[in-house]
Amino acid sequence: MALMPQEIIRKKRDGQALSADEIAFMVEGLTDGRVTEGQVAALAMAVFFQDMSMDERVALTLAMRDSGDVLEWPDADGPVLDKHSTGGVGDNVSLMLAPVVAACGGVVPMISGRGLGHTGGTLDKLDSIPGYATQPENSLFRKTVARAGCAIIGQTGDLAPADKRFYAIRDVTATVESISLITASILSKKLAAGLQGLVLDVKAGSGAFMAGLDKARELAGSLVSVANGAGLRTTALITDMNQPLASTAGNALEVLNAIQFLTGEDRAGRLTDVVLSLAAEMLVTGALAADANEGRVLAQDALRSGRAAERFQMMVSLLGGPDDLVEKPKLHLPEAPIVKPVLAGGAGVVSEIDTRAVGVSVIALGGGRTRAADPIDHSVGLSELAALGDMIEIDTPLAMIHARDEAEFDQAAAMLRQAYRLGDSASAQSVIHEKVE
Repeated sequence: MALMPQEIIRKKRDGQALSADEIAFMVEGLTDGRVTEGQVAALAMAVFFQDMSMDERVALTLAMRDSGDVLEWPDADGPVLDKHSTGGVGDNVSLMLAPVVAACGGVVPMISGRGLGHTGGTLDKLDSIPGYATQPENSLFRKTVARAGCAIIGQTGDLAPADKRFYAIRDVTATVESISLITASILSKKLAAGLQGLVLDVKAGSGAFMAGLDKARELAGSLVSVANGAGLRTTALITDMNQPLASTAGNALEVLNAIQFLTGEDRAGRLTDVVLSLAAEMLVTGALAADANEGRVLAQDALRSGRAAERFQMMVSLLGGPDDLVEKPKLHLPEAPIVKPVLAGGAGVVSEIDTRAVGVSVIALGGGRTRAADPIDHSVGLSELAALGDMIEIDTPLAMIHARDEAEFDQAAAMLRQAYRLGDSASAQSVIHEKVE
């Protein structure tokens, strides 16, 4: 009997499980136009309220993966690995993690995205590097991966195209938050990249999309179960996003911070812990380390020896960026005309940070988007951000604001003062909450 979109929608609306064939029919119909956007929107809303079983989530993920090209890496000289973060503020981990893992023998074809809401996007950061091609031809992408061991680029139109269409529909129908649909969206792109192993960084806290730890656990569990069910070896770390991860937030500033991290000039404790923990997981997943302890040692050696910095520079050069970016980053990265401190107006210990508000202040400076088509000023942002537990005096800055003009500085300063709460003390928080296998 021929499948009909309205009957599939009705079935899910009434709480029944869909078959793999029914799910594939809807995804193929979205891709070739046989199923209307209205019908896909109705299915998304039915899923939002009725949810999907793990088997349905696997079927949806695989169908969206198969809607376009699936990359293969037959000539890879190591395990093909990647990492995905659910997004945060000051999260520039990918810029360091990919070259670290490459320096340890991994092959990292990292497909990344742009900023979403208050969170920064890896591609927006890389766009601040003059000449860097975030959407290279496939031949250049493969050449860069082969020579540097890693390449961080954007999703092409040929990788999981159904996901791009499905997400656009979810975005305007209030169905983005469905964990089933988030899972399929993230993993379809990763599976299309031809990976052999994946590590997920699921954020929890005031700057995360899943602010509560229970929701973060639910998402991590779904992602790990579905990825492994689809044949991709995957683990997840749930990490803290109750404060910005790096001491900077903003595109060029986070690239500069990443370079200083790679060269050893600035390796803040929380950021180092996340980078080394994720690197260790990736190396264990790819059988390049026997356990997490050995993986951390290998990653530390890649940083200490300078091999990771060399891989990063090679990637940048091959993708069209400056050949001396690591050596002379400030010569190439854009700088804002106004750089001034913002004072708290009081004294005390930083006891709480509304991290989402910190991210929104970067958008207000012009460093993010309120609409998909908005241009970004890559020079603006925040640096020297105060951290939880820091003692703030009357004349101690909460941050340095990098702004285009005085009005935007004043607006961001007011937002930052609201985002920081001073008290008598701050509770210590581990940056790595737990591992999900």
